[in-house]
Amino acid sequence: MSFDDLPDLSATELSRRIAARDVSCREVMQAALARIDALNPRFNAIVSLRDPAQLLAEAGERDAELARGERRGWMHGFPLAVKDLSHAAGLPTSMGSPLSPRSPARTDSLHVARMRAAGAVVIGKTNTPEFGLGSHTYNPVFGITRNAYDPARSAGGSSGGAAVALALGMLPVADGSDMMGSLRNPAAFNNVIGMRPSRGRVPGDPEQELFFQQLGCEGPMGRTVEDTARLLAVQAGFDTRVPLSSPHPLPSPDALQLDGETRGLRIGWLGSVWPELPLAPGVRELGEQSLDTFRALGCEVEPCTLDVPREHNWSAWLRLRQLLVGGKLGAYLSDPKLFAQLKPEAQWEIEQSRHLDAASLYQASLYRSNVYRAFLKLFERFDFVVAPTAQVFPFDAELHWPTEVNGVKSDTYHRWMEIVTPFTLAGLPTLNVRAGFGEGGLPMGLQLAGPIHADLDVLRLGHAYDQACGWGARRPSALA
Repeated sequence: MSFDDLPDLSATELSRRIAARDVSCREVMQAALARIDALNPRFNAIVSLRDPAQLLAEAGERDAELARGERRGWMHGFPLAVKDLSHAAGLPTSMGSPLSPRSPARTDSLHVARMRAAGAVVIGKTNTPEFGLGSHTYNPVFGITRNAYDPARSAGGSSGGAAVALALGMLPVADGSDMMGSLRNPAAFNNVIGMRPSRGRVPGDPEQELFFQQLGCEGPMGRTVEDTARLLAVQAGFDTRVPLSSPHPLPSPDALQLDGETRGLRIGWLGSVWPELPLAPGVRELGEQSLDTFRALGCEVEPCTLDVPREHNWSAWLRLRQLLVGGKLGAYLSDPKLFAQLKPEAQWEIEQSRHLDAASLYQASLYRSNVYRAFLKLFERFDFVVAPTAQVFPFDAELHWPTEVNGVKSDTYHRWMEIVTPFTLAGLPTLNVRAGFGEGGLPMGLQLAGPIHADLDVLRLGHAYDQACGWGARRPSALA
């Protein structure tokens, strides 16, 4: 293998070669920096890149550790760029906002600390929308991140920089976060893998609010399901400072096994989840074609519906999201000058949150509970459920968000991502796998979900599907 091909190795294979000292950490870093230098100016996935000389020196230190028989973990020597909503010590956390402090973070976020402890070398950050709002990665600090398969199109978001960096081989794996599909949508838009784990699987920030924040979570992204699973094993694990974190342990990354029997597994095809939910032409068709791959694996596939009113799901989503976003950003409302500098979508969330009362929030929680119960009912019949990851294909990167879907006007800035919300509300482990490419060569994905805490089962079926579908072999033209 040539030096130039190192960034295209799977993370699992790269980890094995580094551990065996078939390739040095310094060579891996050099190859990653060369790929970033060649492609990042066009796609703008990685921001706040650290000094290359310092990064090469740190990679050399990882090599010296291996020479002494010391291996930190599965990510030993991996270049890592952290999503710019999370803290990485020594780098600013811009959150895509000019209002964020420019001083370097003093400590790592919890999941970042775990990746660093596993041997990763933090090289910079990955771009995100302002405060992570909206599934399209652009902001006034760093600009637009462009789709790996068509730079005129959106990369999705809010983990758009992470997804593009993965697709183009700038990183072997990447962290992201997900409230409204932010680990799933950009993975679908860039033909990579992203997983929203079960609620609590990856602990959140122990310094933030600990009990109401149950929609957003951190999680893994990769170019293969196997890589994604191993990164999840690094990130996951109970932390006593985060009381709602999951006590169910995962195997270590090196011990993780994803091979398993697929014959006889029952899969429910949700389609658009609700009959009236609009999908762009071609989205449903790609999903239905993908079902043939599950059938070829011996799975039994049947159509199904989620027995909860769409308006109840959306009502719960709006109010609970407004509670969390408005609570976090609401302080800006007291300073008109600062408030005016926020993106309109952030202003809207804050303003809407001021109309919430205890009765409406309790009703939202009841509706959310009904969403979970509706999935429980489905899991009496099915082992897994599947739906499209997005309602639209990657759109014009210069747009802020799609104003309509298949002729249906969007009444909010995020209505076009409604299809991800029931999985978030229910807290289910949900994996984006590849569905193929639509007209114009634009990628799309499928949400593969299982019961709460069945993360490994979801990953095992996703692994079998991804190996069988073959879509991972279709690389961006920039890598040709």
